Amino acid sequence: MEENTTFADLKSEAILARRELIVEAAERVFAVKPFHRVSIRDIAQEAGISHALIYRYFPDQQSIFVEAFIRGAEEIGGVIERLIDESETPDIAKISDAFLSYCIDNDQYLRMLTHFMLDGELSAEKVEKINAAERRFFDQFDRLFRKLKKPEPVRPLSHAFFAALNGVLITFRNYPGRTPEEVKQHMLNVGRMIDRGFSDSRK
Repeated sequence: MEENTTFADLKSEAILARRELIVEAAERVFAVKPFHRVSIRDIAQEAGISHALIYRYFPDQQSIFVEAFIRGAEEIGGVIERLIDESETPDIAKISDAFLSYCIDNDQYLRMLTHFMLDGELSAEKVEKINAAERRFFDQFDRLFRKLKKPEPVRPLSHAFFAALNGVLITFRNYPGRTPEEVKQHMLNVGRMIDRGFSDSRK
């Protein structure tokens, strides 16, 4: 028999639903407006609520940014996990393509990560949340390189792979004289060159 639902359960579910609504609104705003210019009022307007109401669910603007970033990191992390799990010898090109494509198509997450890396005003708690999200990427890449029979320790290799992919995104994000489709294809091509280096059995 299922446990009875209490009023406390319903209240908790309502709070989570409203937090989700606010984060989803923030993501939509981040996707169309320069990150540093996004305000609580912008997010509130997108969510269809008063800006004062947001503070009942998030203590400050940075908390919304962190939650939105973690949401994106979990989404692409799940894709990478499935690609690693589906084969005893995962295709590193598929994994880098998935990572790059997600970040290109959801540019706000790359801008969030860059913002957090450069912003020295985050609290220790928020920094730890961001670091935990990054560590989950490193853990997945560790699994990838172990399946590819790379020698231990593989963690430095995971760091290098993550840094290389982010370097592609940052370097070519505003590649002049190219259409968005051409920029994306160029990034994927550069990513495949990186893949070959990390796949080389001699490395």
